[in-house]
Amino acid sequence: MTSIIKLTAFSGAEDEGPPCYLLQVDEFRFLLDCGWDEDMRRLTVDNIKKHIHQIDAVLLSHPDPLHLGTLPYLVGKLGLSCPVYATIPVYKMGQMFMYDLYQSRHNTEDFDVFTLDDVDAAFERIIQLKYSQTHSLQGKGLGLQITPLPAGHMIGGTIWKIVKDGEEEIVYAVDYNHKKERHLNGCILDGIMRPHLLITDAFNADCVQNRRMQRDEQLMNTILQTVRNDGNVLIAIDTAGRVLELAHLLDQMWRNQDSGLMTYSLALLNNVAYNVVEFAKSQVEWMSDKIMKSLEDQRNNPFQFKYIQICHSLADLNKVPEPKVVLASVPDMQCGFSRELFVQWCGNPNNCVILTTRTSPGTLSRYLTDNPLQKTITLDVKRRVRLDGAELEEYVRKQKEKEAETQRQKMEQARKEKEELESSDESEDEIEAEVTPGVKTKHDLMLKSESKSRTGFFKQARKSYPMFPLKEEKIKWDEYGEIIRPEDYMINEPITNEEEKMEVEGAAADEKEEVEIPTKCICMIETLDILANVLYIDFEGRSDGESIRKILTQVKPRQLILVRGNKITIDRLADYCRANVVQGKILVPHQNEILDATTDSHIYQVKLKDSVVSALHFYKARDAEISWVDAMLDMTSTRTDISIKTESNRDDKKFDAKEESEEADVIPTLVPLLPHEVPHHAAVFINKPRLSEFKQIVVSKGIQAEMSGGVLICNNVVAVRRNEAGRLQLEGCVCEDYYKVRELLYEQFAIV
Repeated sequence: MTSIIKLTAFSGAEDEGPPCYLLQVDEFRFLLDCGWDEDMRRLTVDNIKKHIHQIDAVLLSHPDPLHLGTLPYLVGKLGLSCPVYATIPVYKMGQMFMYDLYQSRHNTEDFDVFTLDDVDAAFERIIQLKYSQTHSLQGKGLGLQITPLPAGHMIGGTIWKIVKDGEEEIVYAVDYNHKKERHLNGCILDGIMRPHLLITDAFNADCVQNRRMQRDEQLMNTILQTVRNDGNVLIAIDTAGRVLELAHLLDQMWRNQDSGLMTYSLALLNNVAYNVVEFAKSQVEWMSDKIMKSLEDQRNNPFQFKYIQICHSLADLNKVPEPKVVLASVPDMQCGFSRELFVQWCGNPNNCVILTTRTSPGTLSRYLTDNPLQKTITLDVKRRVRLDGAELEEYVRKQKEKEAETQRQKMEQARKEKEELESSDESEDEIEAEVTPGVKTKHDLMLKSESKSRTGFFKQARKSYPMFPLKEEKIKWDEYGEIIRPEDYMINEPITNEEEKMEVEGAAADEKEEVEIPTKCICMIETLDILANVLYIDFEGRSDGESIRKILTQVKPRQLILVRGNKITIDRLADYCRANVVQGKILVPHQNEILDATTDSHIYQVKLKDSVVSALHFYKARDAEISWVDAMLDMTSTRTDISIKTESNRDDKKFDAKEESEEADVIPTLVPLLPHEVPHHAAVFINKPRLSEFKQIVVSKGIQAEMSGGVLICNNVVAVRRNEAGRLQLEGCVCEDYYKVRELLYEQFAIV
């Protein structure tokens, strides 16, 4: 069954922007990646915002911000509530990427685009899948199946295969790498044959890569030459993706005694470095066969680094002796430790800066890559500094006012809780008290003895011996029973004067650390002299142009959509595919343009009037039900979106009338014909039964049947054959067997 397939590019269309696309398969809409550029421009999220209530699922291909950067904003600020699908490493490493990005921004500027709570909320929505695990969608996506396949490039990198009703196959493959690396296997895109639609990028279509051995030698020689001149090496790398390949390579270099590098320092610097290494140790099953074999045979985890020192701040890095090689995030050098170290080290001719990734145009890293001979540069240098003088006094005054207000609110809350507790205690006492006409109820502490005699032993004792007010401590319980207070079971040991002094000093130090130091962010424009050696060594881990063409030739998709890449690169790859690869359509989307990639050109989307639906008679044909419709098209109805909109979404989606009118597509409506207008039609037989399957059905009914030269002979009387036009013919003598076989043959068709 042919589906309606449409694609809208929010970003990454005819440019090198981050990939973000809306794929519509019938009425179900996938958001393919939700990347954000390094400067976090609002244009991308504004484009997504217009369609946020239509998105039914999100598919993430890689863990870096280039592929999932807007996810915390979409969930935390725009209220995206649909399921998000990703592999387990994309889930874990994606969190590390976003934590590091937030902290890198927060360290130098007042960053409020999203919070760490937004990151946690976004990743709680992720449904984790394994490679080749087919997941069937339910509800609105019934009949759709998604399968993640290895893509290389980064740990957990995914090629998504979307299948509709087991027939139409859509493949989304961006930033894949077919080559085996030290810590990753290559992609399996060449194992997918003739999909109905392939969505891929042309980012590296004109790229020519050196051999891996040459790149490794260039890296090692550059490092040796720099550190032997007492210079430091800055390697700008990402947080939790390509850094694993480079860290594994450098640790192996340092382990080699012949390299001469053991005497120099090697450090990994980012805000979540420890967690990244720990996650890498626990995800070996997602890595290359060589690493798996090393772990199984020798119990040797390659990410148990021997020479790499983990650093989380510049203060930690300053403790590492020079000369040193530092792997610092982030690769674009727009923020983070890589930018700060570049500002510090670029003026020393003995130092070296190695760029490993081609980032988006406009970033510092891309500028240095495109202009390697540039010797001066003007930068915005952002810093977070402590408050002093009048600013500090103003901050302290505001903090005191804030604390006083907080204390007042706490006291008010405590007073209200006390009043509620007293009122509830009084109500309980009133319920428990025995109400007898003519007897005075006692509430005061001092009670006069009552002359009247009471019945009941416990009542007598309670009334005769009044007590002071006692607040009974209620025992708290949870699902495991009574809550245990550890302090009730601690043994108090005598503390010597020295121990007491150490505890006091430690508590004072902890209290000093917990006190938030008031700071502010400043920005200065500085002109820096680039005296250090700056060079680009390709460690991106993407397939090169020649390999991309070979893979597309093997896959031979029926239709192709090319995204992400400059216009010249996309046009060249499209011309090659038209000549050698694709027989169908090759589509190149513009930003916010809706591309129609429906395989069959004679398929349309219509709405049915209730009167038309009630008059339909359905006939079952395999897994589908079919009906003949006689109706007339009405083009006056406009499209109505029946998607559920939450209150938060409504607040964020205040579109003007012009935008709504552009999105409102006219969908034709089928209205019923009058009885005398309904034309007559000949019976239509729908299905393509196979003779081998029909033979089993005939035999199960007690009729002897055998195949001879492509003809099914039943009881030596009736013959069933397929003619040149592909239709079944029934021949034989008019007898009981003839009518019986004909009836069985009719049952294999839906006759409408």
